[in-house]
Amino acid sequence: MAAARPTTPAEGTGVRAVVVHEYGGPFETERRPVPEPGPGQVRVAVTAAGLNFADVEQHRGDYPRGPTPPFVPGMEVAGRVDAVGDAVDDVPDGLVAGFCRGGFAEYAVVEADRLIPVPDRLDATAAAALPVQWVTAHNCLHEWGDLADDECVLVHAAAGGVGSAAVQLASRAGATVVGTASTAGKLALARELGADHGVNYEREDVADRVAALVDGVDLVLDGVGGRAFSESVAALADGGRIVTYGTASGRPGTVATPRLFFTNASVVGYHLGHALETTPERALRATEPLVDLFADGTVRVHVDSVHPLSASGLDRAYRRLRDRESRGKVVVEL
Repeated sequence: MAAARPTTPAEGTGVRAVVVHEYGGPFETERRPVPEPGPGQVRVAVTAAGLNFADVEQHRGDYPRGPTPPFVPGMEVAGRVDAVGDAVDDVPDGLVAGFCRGGFAEYAVVEADRLIPVPDRLDATAAAALPVQWVTAHNCLHEWGDLADDECVLVHAAAGGVGSAAVQLASRAGATVVGTASTAGKLALARELGADHGVNYEREDVADRVAALVDGVDLVLDGVGGRAFSESVAALADGGRIVTYGTASGRPGTVATPRLFFTNASVVGYHLGHALETTPERALRATEPLVDLFADGTVRVHVDSVHPLSASGLDRAYRRLRDRESRGKVVVEL
C-alpha cells in the first residue's frame, strides 16, 4: 500500500519540537529542520508520543549511551507515514507505531521494518505505548523469560507502564501473577488488570509476603533494581529466573552466585535498544502477537495522563513519571 497522509511540512518552516540543551535543564520548544528518511526509513507525522522512564534518565544524563545535548527526546511514536526513503516498498496506510529517536516533535524518522500496524481498536494515544513498553513486557515474559502457562510471575511496579502491560500479558498467558506497587490505589489497578495478588513494597517485605502467598515465583520482571532485585532473588523458586531490564531505583541489583547455582536459578539481562540493534528478529517477534491481542480486545493500554507537545507540557509529563505519580502510560499529544 502507498504511504497515507500526503501533507508534508511547509518548506523552510521547520517542525515544532521540544529540545534538551543541557542535562537536567529546562525543556525548550523550537523549530527544527525537517527530518528526512534515509534508506530503509520512513517519516511519520506524529500524533502521539510515549514517555518512558528511560527518557527521564536521558534528560538527567544518567542513561548509558544516551544522547548528548542538544537533543530532541522521545523514543516511541504513533502517527501516519508521510514520506519514505530509498529501498522502502510497502508501508501501512493507516495508523502505525514505531521506535525512534526524537519523538517529541511533529515528525520523526522510523526504520520501516520496525513499524507496527495499529489495530482499529486503538487510537494514537494508546498506540504510543506499543513500541517500548508493550514490546518490553512481552519480550521479558516470553522471548527472554520463557514463561510457561502454569508458572508464577512476580511483576515489580505492576501499575507502571511496563508493569501494567506485563500483568495483563502474564495473566492472559495463564500464569499466576503477583504484582508489587507503592500504594493501595496502584495495587487496585494491578488487580483490575489481572494480578492475582498484590504486595505493597513500602509496607511489606516483598520476599516474606510472596512466601506467604505462593510457593515461590518462577519468573520475576524487575525494572527497579536495588532492594527489589534482592527481594526477587529471595522469592525465587528452584529453577526460577529474573529478567532484569532497568534500575529505576538508581541502584543496580547484585546477587552472590551460590544463591543461583545451588537452586539452578538464573538472572537474564534485557535491554530493548541493544536487542533491536543485535537481535531485532527476536525482539520484534513480540509485535505480531501483541497486534492480535489488541485487535481482539484481550488487553488494553491504561493511559495515565496526556500532555501537550510543548516545553511546559513535557515538563509536567516528566515530573509525573519521575515522581512515581503515574499509573500506566504517560503520553504526549500533538
